[in-house]
Amino acid sequence: MSKTATEAAQVSTGIQGLDAILAGGLATNRVFLFEGSPGTGKTTAALSFLIEGAARGETTLYVTLSETEAELREGAANHGWDLNGVEIFELTPPEALLDEQQQQSLLYSSDLELGETTRLIFQAFERIRPSRVVIDSLSEIRLLAQGSLRYRRQVLALKHYFAKHGATVLLLDDLTADSPDKTVHSVAHGVVRLEELAPEYGAERRRLRIIKYRGRKFRGGYHDFTIKTGGLEVYPRLVSAEHKTEFNRDQLRSGIEGLDGLLGGGLERGSSCLILGPAGTGKSLLTLCFAMSAIRRGERAALFIFDEELGLLLDRTQALGMDLRRLIDDGSLLIEQIDAAELSPGEFSARVRKCVEVHDVRTIVIDSLNGYQSAMPEEHYLLLHMHELLQFLNRQGANTFLTVAQHGLVGDMKSPVDVTYLADTVLLLRYFEARGSVRRAVSVIKKRGGLHEKTIREYQIGENGLTVGPPLTDFQGILRGVPDFVGERTPLIGESK
Repeated sequence: MSKTATEAAQVSTGIQGLDAILAGGLATNRVFLFEGSPGTGKTTAALSFLIEGAARGETTLYVTLSETEAELREGAANHGWDLNGVEIFELTPPEALLDEQQQQSLLYSSDLELGETTRLIFQAFERIRPSRVVIDSLSEIRLLAQGSLRYRRQVLALKHYFAKHGATVLLLDDLTADSPDKTVHSVAHGVVRLEELAPEYGAERRRLRIIKYRGRKFRGGYHDFTIKTGGLEVYPRLVSAEHKTEFNRDQLRSGIEGLDGLLGGGLERGSSCLILGPAGTGKSLLTLCFAMSAIRRGERAALFIFDEELGLLLDRTQALGMDLRRLIDDGSLLIEQIDAAELSPGEFSARVRKCVEVHDVRTIVIDSLNGYQSAMPEEHYLLLHMHELLQFLNRQGANTFLTVAQHGLVGDMKSPVDVTYLADTVLLLRYFEARGSVRRAVSVIKKRGGLHEKTIREYQIGENGLTVGPPLTDFQGILRGVPDFVGERTPLIGESK
């Protein structure tokens, strides 16, 4: 089948991220099952599907057995949707159509109810002749069927009827049966499972998975999504191998002579740098130096701040001679305050991707991974998320800077998250004592992209920002976390030779 024919044989769900996961959308003239417990977003997804069809000039039909038409229209209005072009058929329970004597009659059975329900659905279809249909929900039909065999036959009857008349159908199931029923899984052309997770702290998390899609290669695994005003936003799971670009791996400098010397001239484009150190050593400031250097080269930079309040960051850096507000106003610097308790890993990756793909950002700062991890304690695969994100950024020619605050100030410090094996370059920051004062030292313990100094340099944070001194050779115990400076002749920053 040609590409044009393939594209013509599928329709959009109206949800961009879901279309990407489904390799373009839903196959036409087929029956699909969207299942999930109440509150997972099935109705919102179904309305998006129909609204998309109406926008393309198609005739659409929403058959509701569980919600009233007024409830559907109210829910759509909350999303800012106009349901003009979407025909809503509110299927009244068959027993409501009969008089009280017939309701109490022993001759009235579930067979009559099921047959009447099906007849009413077919009548509505014959009257409207839609190309897109939603039936909400199968739980009502399952109750009327009162058995797996009759239920399966009923679903098969619906499937063959709609296929004969050329309609693409979404069946919604709220999974309220006492025991799991996979009957429709074998009948449907594709199955999409929507789930809602309730962490011990923070907002609920939602994710979806394509369980089945006949004859189509789709993106497997779980994909995070959110329900926002305007519908579902689906964040396809990031696969870095799919995003390769060509770029020159030139060396990028920080603009601080001593730091560039320590790094062997600078950092390679398309690499990641991890900055480790205890609280207060200047990790955030160090990442800002690289961001400012990128802006001076005419590039854009983006900061994702997890820990520090944005206003405090702007005021603090202003005192160090960095006018971040001006850079934000002219569009060269993007800063986003992240509340990770309200954010899933998939949504965070999507925001970073948008910076690179839409805003052409080439320097990304994530400050810090402590906040990223601690706000999502029930996510067990954060390192895999971070691995894919870093690989993606590297392949886009972007430089990524990550900070991790180690526990403690001196001694045997531990890192709450170990990503040293993921980063291409690792900078280690430490406090040390010398001549009656507490000072700071920086060293490079790993660099994949080339040679680097194996020395230790002192650095100082002052009114002019960050200053890095010459190599200091008279150190002991830097890797133990308690560096001792034993030099007598080597001058420190601020001392004359």
